[in-house]
Amino acid sequence: QVQLVESGGGLVQPGGSLRLSCGASGSIFGINFMGWYRQAPGKQRNLVARITRGGSTNYADSVKGRFTISRDNNKNTVYLQMNKLQSEDTAVYYCNFVTVLTDYWGQGTQVTVSS
Repeated sequence: QVQLVESGGGLVQPGGSLRLSCGASGSIFGINFMGWYRQAPGKQRNLVARITRGGSTNYADSVKGRFTISRDNNKNTVYLQMNKLQSEDTAVYYCNFVTVLTDYWGQGTQVTVSS
């Protein structure tokens, strides 16, 4: 069974940067959307950023201008560059791949922004 594997989370000070990566453990065909979601303790999982096969992007208002999503279609990998991190960005971040038939989720990676 194909799994999504995330990396790049960790502890960072306010104002710092992190780069998340997510790739598939096997082949996935027909990925239309790749995205990142996050879930803070006691809150629901929300979309952070999403990118289409053609490179069109959309972002949550709270991260616009600070986060950048990108993808490598040849490697079936999606990235999330996070700059100017704030304490409010603390959450578990999940990657998500959407195909015509189904969607896939990563196991989550913790991002903690604290001094």
